[in-house]
Amino acid sequence: MKLIYALSLLLVLLSCKKQDPSLANTASEDMVSTAVTESDISKIDYTEFVLSQEARKMVDPWAEYHQLQEQVSYIKKGDLSYFKDNDKAIETLLKDLIKNIPEDLKNNPILARIKIVETTTYKLESLLRLSTTTKPELVEGIKAFLVAISNLDLQLNKIIELKRNENIPKP
Repeated sequence: MKLIYALSLLLVLLSCKKQDPSLANTASEDMVSTAVTESDISKIDYTEFVLSQEARKMVDPWAEYHQLQEQVSYIKKGDLSYFKDNDKAIETLLKDLIKNIPEDLKNNPILARIKIVETTTYKLESLLRLSTTTKPELVEGIKAFLVAISNLDLQLNKIIELKRNENIPKP
């Protein structure tokens, strides 16, 4: 009887050490399936606003805005590496984005859009860190980020338009 218990225990211990190869393949397939490609990002439906010529001149000295736009171009290519394990650089960029904003553009609507960009940036960063994030969740996070950037550009254009209308002489 003791021999049967000992053999049973030995059998249980030996079977626990074996890993089912199908489980290992499933885990690696999940990692691959959460990777976002350029084609996935190009399928995102949102309205992208670009800066007018006058707005480009206004943001020209704003280096942090250009850094942010550079990251947007990388995201559109499917490169999300900037948002992975880059806490200090992201935090510095977002703080300096507000700190170094040109005086002509420093108003509440622009600052509000920058806060939204900051929030969506941190959300995207956290989605990339989580191992349980699915591809649709990641694509939604990318969409929210791109929409926030686009809305910032729209607001910059509106500010320029308002400034242009202020200079119209009244009869």
